[in-house]
Amino acid sequence: MPTEEKSPALACLEVWGGNRAVTRPMELPGLAVWLYSQPLAGSVGGDVYYLSLCSQGNLTRVGMADVSGHGKAVSRLGVRLRELMQEHVNTFDQSQMARELNRDFGQQAGKGFATVALLGICRGSGELVLTNGGHPWPLWYRARAKMWTMLMEGIPETQAASTDLPLGVIPGTGYRQMATRLDPGDLVIVYSDAFSDSCDQAGQMLGPQGVLQLARDFPVDSPEAAGRALLKSVERYRGGRPTHDDQTVVALQRLAVETKTNRG
Repeated sequence: MPTEEKSPALACLEVWGGNRAVTRPMELPGLAVWLYSQPLAGSVGGDVYYLSLCSQGNLTRVGMADVSGHGKAVSRLGVRLRELMQEHVNTFDQSQMARELNRDFGQQAGKGFATVALLGICRGSGELVLTNGGHPWPLWYRARAKMWTMLMEGIPETQAASTDLPLGVIPGTGYRQMATRLDPGDLVIVYSDAFSDSCDQAGQMLGPQGVLQLARDFPVDSPEAAGRALLKSVERYRGGRPTHDDQTVVALQRLAVETKTNRG
């Protein structure tokens, strides 16, 4: 009888993760990153961010999750979800990682749930793999075309009812992983639904398409500039009124391709 082959594992090291307030730029292999998170109340909330380096720095993993609700119980679930991301980050296949997170989070969340976006970016090729469980689609600035789109725009919306759902909704949910390639200068912005759920003074919700519309005026010279533009433009849309949810942004930009020079 042939033996069952196990999925390959990675050796990953957390760079930054949590559900606390933070504002900081950082540079990872082949990427410039800007991270911002502001819980609605206190120093911790239900938005979870996670960045790690795998395979000797050749793969960067980015995760963002948004636990439903507010309050101390949600903050505790956010801490636990970050711990689960640590436990499963060495899983090679992102769709399998999402299934594992769904199983373990569902066992602990009670009636709670969390949307999630998982990204893996290869340092050398710029290949990006996305797994999305009910989270707002990230924004993607395509430097060659000089245009903003939603990451993975054009993916058919018709799918099985138990596919790509938020964590903790249905045991055994399946998750897809979808691949594309980032060119040098391309930007990706992953954000929590505090932005797309924002309403103007007339009560009109911005929505993901509204966020995309705003992005067309964002500066594209750095992830920090683009991320801060998202914060300011959505605040203007709300008419300066405060948000009613945790706000988290992970903006990243692929740097110029590294070249080796011969000496001598």
